[in-house]
Amino acid sequence: MNKKCRRVIYSLNDSMAKRSTLFIRIVEGKNLPIKDITGSSDPYCIVKIDNEAIIRTATIWKTLSPFWGEEYTVHLPPYFRTVSFYVLDEDSLSRDDVIGKVSISKELLTVKPQGVDGWMNLTEIDPDEEVQGEIHLQISVLGDGDIPRKLCCQVLEARDLAKKDRNGASDPFVRVRYNGKTYESAVVKKSCYPRWNESFEFELDETLSDTGLLSVEVWDWDLVSRNDFLGKVLFNINKLQSAQQEEGWFRLGPDKSKHSEYEGTLGSLRLQLRLRDEVVLPSSHYKPLTELLSQSVGSQLNGNWPDFIMLIDETTTAESRQEVANNLVKLFLGQGLVKEFLDVLFKLELEKTTEPNTLFRSNSLASKSMESFLKVAGMQYLHRLLGAIINRIFEEKKYVELDPSKVELKEAGCAGLHRQQTESDIIQQSSSLLQSYLSELLTSILQSASYCPLLICQVFHQLYLRVQERFPDPEYRKVKFIAVTSFLCLRFISPAIMSPKLFHLREKHADARTSRTLLLLAKAVQTIGNMDTLACCSKEPWMVCLQPAIQQGITQLKDFITKLVSCHESEDLELQTRMSLQCGTMEKEGFLFLHRTKDKCMPMTSPFKKYYVTLSKDTLSYSRTQHSKKSSSISLPKIRAVEKVEEKCFGSANVMQIISSEDSGLQETLYLDCKSVNELNHWLSALRKACSHNTNTMSCYHPGIYKADRWSCCHQKEKSDSGCDKTRHGVTLQEWYDPLDPDLEAQLIYQHLRSVQQAMRDKYYMLREQQGVKEADSVRDKKKVDGLSKLFSILQDLHDAHAAVEEEERSKNKNVFLELQT
Repeated sequence: MNKKCRRVIYSLNDSMAKRSTLFIRIVEGKNLPIKDITGSSDPYCIVKIDNEAIIRTATIWKTLSPFWGEEYTVHLPPYFRTVSFYVLDEDSLSRDDVIGKVSISKELLTVKPQGVDGWMNLTEIDPDEEVQGEIHLQISVLGDGDIPRKLCCQVLEARDLAKKDRNGASDPFVRVRYNGKTYESAVVKKSCYPRWNESFEFELDETLSDTGLLSVEVWDWDLVSRNDFLGKVLFNINKLQSAQQEEGWFRLGPDKSKHSEYEGTLGSLRLQLRLRDEVVLPSSHYKPLTELLSQSVGSQLNGNWPDFIMLIDETTTAESRQEVANNLVKLFLGQGLVKEFLDVLFKLELEKTTEPNTLFRSNSLASKSMESFLKVAGMQYLHRLLGAIINRIFEEKKYVELDPSKVELKEAGCAGLHRQQTESDIIQQSSSLLQSYLSELLTSILQSASYCPLLICQVFHQLYLRVQERFPDPEYRKVKFIAVTSFLCLRFISPAIMSPKLFHLREKHADARTSRTLLLLAKAVQTIGNMDTLACCSKEPWMVCLQPAIQQGITQLKDFITKLVSCHESEDLELQTRMSLQCGTMEKEGFLFLHRTKDKCMPMTSPFKKYYVTLSKDTLSYSRTQHSKKSSSISLPKIRAVEKVEEKCFGSANVMQIISSEDSGLQETLYLDCKSVNELNHWLSALRKACSHNTNTMSCYHPGIYKADRWSCCHQKEKSDSGCDKTRHGVTLQEWYDPLDPDLEAQLIYQHLRSVQQAMRDKYYMLREQQGVKEADSVRDKKKVDGLSKLFSILQDLHDAHAAVEEEERSKNKNVFLELQT
């Protein structure tokens, strides 16, 4: 038997990659059942991909209608099957109560490319449907001629079975059925990765034809209670007879679903999901497109009037504008041309603007691209700028309210010995607190001019000059400042203040009191950014108490912008260095508990020890304190696998292992214990992406530990056994600090341009007609048409390359083995 792991479905050329990206937004829940004696619940969500937990939302306390508003982007292998959302009630003294779940198949997401958005009823969790894992079988038809033929089913092994027992494992056995006859295998104790190597033979009934089915079921054996169902596979015998013999891994499926008596009574979830599957071709295929786009943002535009960026701007719909902006910004960042790209957009926007008060206020491609640029290049800057003040507001939890109609006296009142505060007392205290927060924030903004990334400084310098050129009159002297603040304050700093979790400034959303404080502070920042105190006070008169602080803030912000845009071309060398730090380096750090072993030996008996772990561009290092001079490290190219560890090994479900090879050839395993499923998956994702180009990666690994002369997962005694589960290099969460992926960005831009190709052609000829192209300009115009034709030719070449890949995959995957499973 071949003991190595085999991938049966999906195989792409090594120079290509098939990538599935799932966008998830968990919005809210409603009508959840009561689980606590208080008449309420404390709900949270767990998101699982094929029964592997990858996300846990925050717990929303004491509510039956929770609002989460959490967004995630998950990169997945293309062969995943389902995404499930489990809603649980958190209990501090006992095990959390399971409320219900929503499951969505990949098939549903695939047939709805625009995405799934709406309320979905929670269903009761049926143990017979909670199955996972795969089983390795060899099925053959024996006999020929006059000899009665036999059906032989060889049960080899299984992997990643569901855990049904309290010890974190199962006691699996196999039940094989055909034509009224049943066989059972031996029971393998305490393993989710059993190996049986048993064969079962049946007399083949030729009369059954198409109705003949072979059933292979996996069960968890229990001494006292009834056995637990772990999954099954059904095979069509008629199709099998033409194949004669097949071997491979089969996914275990659920039993028939049962009608639930709680249907429609468990509440519902509002979810937004969208799946995007992309085949990314080798880099050489995208080079012509990348070069053409790069030329289009050159200083002379290479005669391509109207240039391609203008055509993209004119033909991109509101629904796709944000995604197109993200992809273009990342593509030009990778080419070192993002400054030039944004400058083209600034000029296009200014040409269309006649009223300076509306400049960059719409959701144009220029505005969306600047938003994306600031999030990619300025997130570390934002964290340094806002981190202290946001943490202060969360920790103090002060009651702050300026609007008399919303003041709640009971919130700040004192009974008994102290006089209860009046409405004016509360507003006065709130004003003092807000001015304190605002003063600290403005001081931080002023000081940030020295550490703001140089690329951001230069982009704002360009914007400042372009607006000054477009509106030179003295009456518009504020417009150049407002153009900068419209992005920096209104689209970057203020949204981060209002929603710190969405900008990774906090792990959890703010409670109602803290949210109100953050909102009022964000309003003050927006007013300063608009540089108009009177307009704010006329709309919301209760903000008038902040007017002196806001007026002072406007003066300070003008000084800050003047410093910010005072950058010079001589700083280009430092600019390139700092850009590589911003967009090309994976950086993550924090305290974790570590456990270290060598050569796959039994882990040390000493407990996990606390270390400060830092992931940089080339190494993973760890030391006893954050600023310790003495540290140990692992070179990233030496890492062969980054995977989860079974809960039963260390009594924790949040342990991961890093398997690396030393120069001597010995293997070393480093175990990291994380505090939550989210922290676990963030570290897994960061490490997997940092090692994505490693060449010596493992295809299989052991999710257990080697202890008492055997592996705890599959009970094999050989230390050098290749592994009993497949590695999962492709499952990662998207993070703001991810390195750029130029091939993927080029592929996504190609997809968009392909979809608007005809609209671009029509827009070009409309603009050409409006410009009144004369016969004398025919030579010059011919060059422009040739440029557009070149773009369409490149798009056609990419389309043909994708069609060839699809055809190759179809012929490669025409395998009877895949058709046997019903």
